[in-house]
Amino acid sequence: MQRFRSRLVVAVALCLVLALPGEAAKKKALPARIAAVLAQPDLAHGFWGVEITSLSTGKVLFSQNADKLFTPASNTKLFTTAAALALIGPDYKFRTSVETNGLLDKHGRLSGDLLLIGRGDPNLSGRELPYDLRTQRNDHPIKVLEDLADSLSQKGVKYVDGDLVADDSYFAFERYGEGWSQDDLVWGDGAPVSALTINDNVVFVNILPADRAGERAFVTVAPFADYYRIDNRIMTTPAGTARRIFFNREPGSTALTLWGEMPIDDKGANEALAIEDPAAFAAELFRNLLEKRGITVYGRQRTHHTELAGLSTFSVTATAEARGGDGDAPRLQSNQGMVLATFESKPLLEDIRVINKVSQNLHAEILLRLLGRERGNAATIESGLEVLRGFLAKAGISPDQYVFYDGSGLSRQNLVTPHAIVSLLEFAHEQPWGAGFRETLPVAGVDGSLADRLRGTIAQGKVYGKTGSLGGVKSLSGFLTTNRGDHIAFAILTNNFNVPAKKVTDAIDDIVVNIVDDGPRK
Repeated sequence: MQRFRSRLVVAVALCLVLALPGEAAKKKALPARIAAVLAQPDLAHGFWGVEITSLSTGKVLFSQNADKLFTPASNTKLFTTAAALALIGPDYKFRTSVETNGLLDKHGRLSGDLLLIGRGDPNLSGRELPYDLRTQRNDHPIKVLEDLADSLSQKGVKYVDGDLVADDSYFAFERYGEGWSQDDLVWGDGAPVSALTINDNVVFVNILPADRAGERAFVTVAPFADYYRIDNRIMTTPAGTARRIFFNREPGSTALTLWGEMPIDDKGANEALAIEDPAAFAAELFRNLLEKRGITVYGRQRTHHTELAGLSTFSVTATAEARGGDGDAPRLQSNQGMVLATFESKPLLEDIRVINKVSQNLHAEILLRLLGRERGNAATIESGLEVLRGFLAKAGISPDQYVFYDGSGLSRQNLVTPHAIVSLLEFAHEQPWGAGFRETLPVAGVDGSLADRLRGTIAQGKVYGKTGSLGGVKSLSGFLTTNRGDHIAFAILTNNFNVPAKKVTDAIDDIVVNIVDDGPRK
């Protein structure tokens, strides 16, 4: 009897030990919990790729389709911004200047052309820097241009005999990436890329209902009201009706048609619409600012691009003149002119924070071209991608793990494996710039594109992740700290789903919560 009791005690004790949530049991439980999330019938039709790795031990905690290629959407920005921090550095500053190839006499007459030269500064806008929890814009989106115009006035410039030239030849004239959807090009997310970028190369269209139903709604455009030719067909409808607003702008056109209905009790709508040619926009706007300050430009306004057809060497000399300009117009090299006014940006790290926090496409594309100019042989997309490929090779990421066509993720031709993303994050974690890189990512439940996600869960404040979203595409990758203090790099990507996007986002967040919940809470 005593022997039976002893055996019973041992058996019960063994059962209790096996039932304890030990480290091994917890590690086995995580794959099962993630599999349960992905096994939901309406999610199983999509294509999921996940890799979760401990930065402390290097052990892969979960993997599913980690070596398959996925459309990453804005997870592409992880690669672009990491390369920029590593190869260009957080302290790099952009410079915008106003220069001339002529002389200024004592009467205020400038004998040559007046050049507004952009060198890639993405923040010639009303955006407040440094970024603090959310993007904030002041009421002065063209303040830098105004300050430059003021500087010319203070220097005594009164007349310009030559042309006003908006020069964005610092980058090649490649406004759009390969694989971008035509639908994207109307909106701010698909704004054209230029070395001379004003207000993110968008105008804000504000729409308010009229005072009475049956009348046309009020439409205003800022910061430059005359840029678009507006055909407003939006009608004000009775209170309680639905708002339906549509926009149309054909590629290459500055004619904007709006139609639809806005109820009289509507608080109004505001949309950021892309401009067509950023340099042309800057030239027209700057001339307007000069005229308001009493500076007369006798010549015409034109643009100065670097066309790909004429690009043979690394040079900031424009190899082709503006579209529609004279073929024999002077070709200028900016460092040969007299500098009349300059503006210097804040350090590059401040813009990388904006790129990753709010997923700013245009700024990421500028970074890609800057990589080509600073570390490659030309300020082109392809040169930037070549520099990026070299960087990834040093990070130990094989070329068969990715294909990139742009720097922002707007291209649907981009492909990357979850394993490549985690490998990038592991590499960044070990670099001197790694901590700064991590801090540029949105924080769950706190700021950026994760401000409203995972709030109130155990993951709030513990996840630094980059979101990604296109039609049928969702992604979230980054760093997190588990309840037991383990540091994790993770990548979660899904393609080809046909359920509401919120359900997919909720599933991704469920996976993240399960990763964080690896043991007793501290």
